Amino acid sequence: HFFFLFQGASSLLDMILYYESTTHLDISDNSSMGTSGWRALAHLIKQSVRLSRLDVCNVPVVDYPAQSLSKALLTSRLTVLHLHNAQLSGMPLYTLGTLKTNRALKELHLTNNLLNSYQDALQLGDLLRYNTTLQTLELSNNAIADALEELCDGLRWQTAGLKVLLLRDNQITVKGMDHLAKALPVLKVLQVLDLGENHLGNKGIQVIREPLMVNCSVLQLGLAQANITCEAVALAEFLAESRQIQRLDLRQNDVKVGGLMALSLALRINRSLASLDVDHTPSQEQLADICE
Repeated sequence: HFFFLFQGASSLLDMILYYESTTHLDISDNSSMGTSGWRALAHLIKQSVRLSRLDVCNVPVVDYPAQSLSKALLTSRLTVLHLHNAQLSGMPLYTLGTLKTNRALKELHLTNNLLNSYQDALQLGDLLRYNTTLQTLELSNNAIADALEELCDGLRWQTAGLKVLLLRDNQITVKGMDHLAKALPVLKVLQVLDLGENHLGNKGIQVIREPLMVNCSVLQLGLAQANITCEAVALAEFLAESRQIQRLDLRQNDVKVGGLMALSLALRINRSLASLDVDHTPSQEQLADICE
């Protein structure tokens, strides 16, 4: 693991390539890296047989940096790429479209990039449609909102690839759940789906209840802080029917007593669940329900 802050980047990157001992390179927080540095980085990515993970976070990957990185990813052997807070929305993400044909990358992490519900969602949908080897896609802390139609269309094409999709804090509402409801029954490989910190509400959970029952791939479902109250009963019905779900995260939701009782009953029937995450300390609303 090699992490550094530098200005004369090209010489150091050339040295890393020469000795071929680095497997994890972290060049985050180096916003002053110039053209020669990005050129040397691209050369390293293309040539190295040892480098498997690259972190480029808190750095604007726009214009030339995006172009050089895009070309390098055509032939790189990287398996993990972290591009957090890299200002990727719009043209930079479009420029990184070469990822669609990359067959080495297994994990792509794109949090905090202001990715939006328009052209960015379309690009991400295309990525899922054409890339069949990517296994983890992290899109948390963006603004995809309810433009899940493109993502879900891409997911339908996945027959052997994406296993983990993280969509925490993306301003998703019940409208987005309509698209997910259509995709869930046909998904074959997605195992981990995190929708926490979105505005799903009770109606959103009701929309995906039956599709979740039909789905045969999802093993872990994250619904923390998703504005769920009474519809924990719907999730209990899903738990009672599911034969494969292993983890359900319901923390930071004001689940009513009726919902908790339904979940408790579902646990007696379910044989696959290994972890049900709920708040240890009841909220004021839950305490009020108990008192009533």
